[in-house]
Amino acid sequence: MRIGLLTEGGYPYAAGEAGLWCDRLVRGLPQHEFALYALGRSAEQEERGLVPLPQHVTRVRTAPLWAPADDGRTHSRRERRRFAACFGELVRGTCGGSAVEAGPAAAEAFAAGLYGLAELAREQGGMYAALRSETAVRVLEAGCRAPGAGRAVREARVPDLLEFADELERLLRPLSLDWYGEQGLGAVDVCHAAAGGVAAVPGLLAKRFCGVPLLVTEYGVQLRAHYLDQGADAPGGGGARPAVRALLAAFHVRLAGEIYARADLLTPGNAHARRWQERCGAARERVRTVYPGMEADRFAAVGEDPGCGDPDTLVWVGRVEPAKDLIGLLHAFAEVRRAAPQARLRVFATAAAPGYLADCRSLAAQLFPDEAADARTVGENPVAFEEVGGPEAPSAADAYAAGRIVLLSSVIEGFPISLVEAMLCGRATVSTDVGAVCEVIGGTGLVVPPRNPRALADACLALLGEPERAQRLGAAARARALELFTVEQNVSAFRESYLWLLARGSSRSEGEVPFGRPAEAVVPGHWTTPTWSVADPAGAEGAAV
Repeated sequence: MRIGLLTEGGYPYAAGEAGLWCDRLVRGLPQHEFALYALGRSAEQEERGLVPLPQHVTRVRTAPLWAPADDGRTHSRRERRRFAACFGELVRGTCGGSAVEAGPAAAEAFAAGLYGLAELAREQGGMYAALRSETAVRVLEAGCRAPGAGRAVREARVPDLLEFADELERLLRPLSLDWYGEQGLGAVDVCHAAAGGVAAVPGLLAKRFCGVPLLVTEYGVQLRAHYLDQGADAPGGGGARPAVRALLAAFHVRLAGEIYARADLLTPGNAHARRWQERCGAARERVRTVYPGMEADRFAAVGEDPGCGDPDTLVWVGRVEPAKDLIGLLHAFAEVRRAAPQARLRVFATAAAPGYLADCRSLAAQLFPDEAADARTVGENPVAFEEVGGPEAPSAADAYAAGRIVLLSSVIEGFPISLVEAMLCGRATVSTDVGAVCEVIGGTGLVVPPRNPRALADACLALLGEPERAQRLGAAARARALELFTVEQNVSAFRESYLWLLARGSSRSEGEVPFGRPAEAVVPGHWTTPTWSVADPAGAEGAAV
């Protein structure tokens, strides 16, 4: 089977953010051929190059989204009119009505404009100049002033339109790529988008132009990520003007709706992501939850030794940032210390926002002055900030082994990877009820409301006071994680998904069926017509004689 794997900013780039599970998937299915189509996010990422790839990866195509893509293409007057018509449909669908509650007319207009622009780019070349032209800005302005447009959109001024047009050109750049012919995505049996959003656009076009089935996996819903980035000081984020943010949000909602409507199969990573997809129009019969796969062997030594770790030590592992609410965790630990003076808290950072980490250190110093047992002993703070990869914790497993209770204090969370790692280590957990936490825990840990230090402290004290209960919860958590969250179950689920898509039949316009053209067909020569199958008149006569 030939799989076209579509990524954005991840695999196979060495600096990819979400490339680990893609690498595990590709290496776990050596019986299939993989063709990788990757959209790059930065020059630094491309400079670091690609990760080593297995032999059954037969093709790698990359395209940058970060650099200007002016191919020098100019359009004739007739082509400009056609562009204006298609772009006008896209803008009408984007600006028409509120984000999720708008009727099907806006979604149909958006789809018509998107595929119209893709067909124009396929026939006439790239649209870099067209999307940054005065015509494009005028069409955008007309769409923002049209009846039914949102209030924030109607307030857009020329600088807003220019900024949105610039961002839109980057988002629509996959329309101009030469990936959709018989030597590209048209030759694969299944397109698998490793994320939603821009990463899935080539899959939409391969399905539109070539009838290739589309599978979309979302471990983090791209639309949700866009909303969360509204407060970030980045292009299209909190640093953008309100009108630009409203336009980008509307575009991403329309794009997500089109992806969910056209995909043959959607595989969210948890029920939380699944609810987002269904809210945006995904049909339930085409949605199957596939949990991310973790390498259980990395945590086997710790998980199989229930006696390791200090029973009075609480452990937190993750990226130190505001969404993790370490400030609330420190206040909760202050309550724990009043009732259990022997308790300690060790914070292991996998990465950190420097300003927030400094705030947490400062608060810890204020809440917990250095303590000493007597007048001749050097005092120490009961809260320690350390790094995963440092001398005290060379690996994540070593960090979890430091204590027997692991905490998660987030106020925003998707799929809690650190929580699954703690479960594989056989640790009892205390977590806040955010994202997919309850789905992951499944009754094998304590869950409290977010932003409630008192509740978090009470749950910690309950487990500190009952070490046997904590050990039972840890054993149950490890058994659950080994059943649901391993690489093996993840790869098996995608193997079945690929076969299911092929069993549904092909939608290729020429009636081609899966496996109807063998891989040798792309190699020069008469590979598909064996010599023994061709009658040889001379040989036949000789045999007759």
